[in-house]
Amino acid sequence: MNQTDGTLSSKRVGQRKSSTGRLHVSRRHALQIGVPLLGLSLSDMLRYEAAAAENERPATRRSLIVFWTDGGLSQQDTYDLKPDAPSEYRGMYSPIQTSVSGTVVSERLVHQARVMDKIALVRSVHHENGIHAPSSHWMQTGYFGPTLARNAAQKPSLGSVIAKALGSHKPPMPAYVTIPKSEAFGYQGAVYLGKAYNPFEVSADPNAADFKVPNLSLPAGLSSGSVDSRRTLLAKFDTLRRDIDQAGVMDGLDTFKRQALEMVAGDQMRAAFDISAEDSALRDRYGRHRYGQSALLARRLVEAGARCVNINTGNWDHHNDIEKGLDEHLPPLDQAIAALIEDLASRQMLNDVLIYCVGEFGRTPRMNGHAGRDHWSDCFSVMLAGGGIQGGRIVGASERWGGGVHERLVSPLDLLATIYKQLGVPLETHFNDASGRPVSIVGSGHAIHELL
Repeated sequence: MNQTDGTLSSKRVGQRKSSTGRLHVSRRHALQIGVPLLGLSLSDMLRYEAAAAENERPATRRSLIVFWTDGGLSQQDTYDLKPDAPSEYRGMYSPIQTSVSGTVVSERLVHQARVMDKIALVRSVHHENGIHAPSSHWMQTGYFGPTLARNAAQKPSLGSVIAKALGSHKPPMPAYVTIPKSEAFGYQGAVYLGKAYNPFEVSADPNAADFKVPNLSLPAGLSSGSVDSRRTLLAKFDTLRRDIDQAGVMDGLDTFKRQALEMVAGDQMRAAFDISAEDSALRDRYGRHRYGQSALLARRLVEAGARCVNINTGNWDHHNDIEKGLDEHLPPLDQAIAALIEDLASRQMLNDVLIYCVGEFGRTPRMNGHAGRDHWSDCFSVMLAGGGIQGGRIVGASERWGGGVHERLVSPLDLLATIYKQLGVPLETHFNDASGRPVSIVGSGHAIHELL
């Protein structure tokens, strides 16, 4: 796979000879002649194509954990307070000092204040849409796309890009996972990258007493013993095909099928999702709520090989009585983020895991007549930590009362370029869209050099 345009180079199409004179068959040509002969389904073929470039991916240890604040987190009540503004702008929370001299945050972020030396804030994010769905697409993919008249996803999400570009650290652990399920108005998927790069959905609350991942359960009537028998059968099946498989196509398919079986029957996946194995005191530090236990599970999953874990944290669309909403949601989010940072640091993992807290936009600087804040994309804040990001940094600034960007405008593509760069995804990477046109993963975006 060509790293920059996502297409097969011409010299790899069809047959070619190696330096030893041995005939080689490209995987595409092998699939063309082998699918009918071997009785493979189209889905088998597509899944092999998705996995076949694994050896051509760049080597990197880093992973990403995203806290997606669905609906839009209020920057003026969290990371960019305006204590000297009139009350209708200032809001209800007071600023508190942090571990970084001169940096203040909301009194509702006491835990993050403690670890602010490991956190970077970008206070000047800007895009030009104030509607949930298009804005979610913009922040998830870096590109404007859907409108109210056409809401289908146009570009792949950052998690899917990472999954395709880097793959899993340790198959069969999926490269991309969403907790508890995919959100962001449907824009956390792979689109034209292919279904192989859609997220694996946990589909359950990690804080539930009976937490169990439905997709990892064996189908009714299928025992672990029968799965072991099928695994053995796959290893022995039709050795004759090796003689006609000089490109290793069948080895690749066997690997995929083996990994699929391991996902439901193997110890690795089961152990990764067994959050009950964690020390009770550590679970308490993260918080016995969905936010905390999701963050702890995300740490377990990146340890087990996941590249991107997206934690969908609930509804932040507080048009009415924002104080009530934030009093409910901010403390558990704050506790979860800080505990994750400290836990990763104690395990010498913080440099290898990038943490990103973001929503589709912020909230209006001025509170409305219902004691809430409405949608606002002119200027809002995001948080990053770990993954080689320089902690204790503030990038950009909003205007005096928060209306627009005062300095250092940052676009969604700039944020994604920063994340891709830190994870080791080449910024020149292009992938072909549905029409076969190569599309850049970062477009006009540039990594935020102040954070690196």
